[in-house]
Amino acid sequence: MLVIVDEAQTGLGRTGRLFDCTHDGVEPDFITLSKTLGAGLPLSAVLTTSEIEQRCFDNKFHFYTTHASDPLPAAVGLKVIEIILRDRLADRARVAGERLRAGFDAMRQRYEAIGDVRGRGLLMGIELVKDRRSKEPAPELAQAVMNRCLDLGLSTSIIRGGWGVFRLAPPITITDAEIDLGLTMFEQALRETLG
Repeated sequence: MLVIVDEAQTGLGRTGRLFDCTHDGVEPDFITLSKTLGAGLPLSAVLTTSEIEQRCFDNKFHFYTTHASDPLPAAVGLKVIEIILRDRLADRARVAGERLRAGFDAMRQRYEAIGDVRGRGLLMGIELVKDRRSKEPAPELAQAVMNRCLDLGLSTSIIRGGWGVFRLAPPITITDAEIDLGLTMFEQALRETLG
């Protein structure tokens, strides 16, 4: 059985390592990439070993789309990888994520409505709850906080399905000042919404 890891959101440094699966010592047979790789252009990639690639080729397993081998997104993808490695952006995401987590952990100490802070690097989940002991989700509160954040100029996202969880994935190039501003705005929105 082959192991495929989808790193569309987690790959290329977001969680503090080039590939998230390495945090857990997983060595997949395939890694899929997109989003960060294309820097906004339609680009994805499948990484595998040369042995598996040869087996796919020998078995005539090919998949082509309209954008297959498109030189512009390919050039952008190569430049993205070059910059991530050159500027050590995975390390930056780890450090920035520690700052972001510390800010939300401190906020969690001040507000019972924050039930959990989880994630790695610059991919985090902030869970709002009605009661911290029961962990009952507070989706209405999350929606109201998200709306107030937007009023303040902070774009946030909550996970659909009534969970009351904010999904945070700021750019891996975010500055400390931008993190601090975002934390301040989020806390203001939460405080004002709680009344």
